[in-house]
Formats: sequence, C-alpha cells, structure tokens
Amino acid sequence: MLDTEYRFGEVYPLASQIRSTDDRAHFKNIFSTANGGVVLVALKAGQVLDTHTAPAEVMVNVVEGKIEFTMLDKVHTISAGEFLLMGHDVPHSVKAVADSKMMLVKVKA
Repeated sequence: MLDTEYRFGEVYPLASQIRSTDDRAHFKNIFSTANGGVVLVALKAGQVLDTHTAPAEVMVNVVEGKIEFTMLDKVHTISAGEFLLMGHDVPHSVKAVADSKMMLVKVKA
C-alpha cells in the first residue's frame, strides 16, 4: 500500500516541500511502499549525516545546493541537478557544503 499525504494528479513545487533549520537535518516523506519510496532531506551548510547504511538501492538527487557524499571511503561532490546511485547496505555519510536539499529515491530489490 502506498503511504503519502500528497494527492495524485496534483502538481507540487519540489524544493519548497521541505525547509532546513540550524539545529538538525530535516526529512520529509513524499511516499513510501514496502518496496521503497521517495524522501526529501534538507541540510544547512556544515550539517552532517554520520556514517550509516540504507536497506535499499538509493538514487541521491541534489535539488538545491552542494553536498559531499562519502561512500566506500571516496568523497563525491554532488551539486544541484546531479545525482549518484548507491547499492543497498553501503556505508556512507553526507556533509552539506552549502544549504542543500536532496531527493532520495529508495528501491528494495
């Protein structure tokens, strides 16, 4: 079953669906199913998501700003309009170089 607060057939401005604050990263679920989903993440410049794993394949799409995405000990700089693919259970971390918003597309195989 699809879990979302959004209505089918409506148009929404992507970047304005989430706001960042100085205290922590913010997450907003766009939709989720048992097989994955889409989540927005907002970070202020300098904020970090410490090393963690995801139980799904992930597409990291930077909507605004610039991040440093560290995966398998390699730092990837990703700017607005760019994306990176990552396999499930891969340790990774994120640091916002600038105020940033990301869209994560998660797919469980």
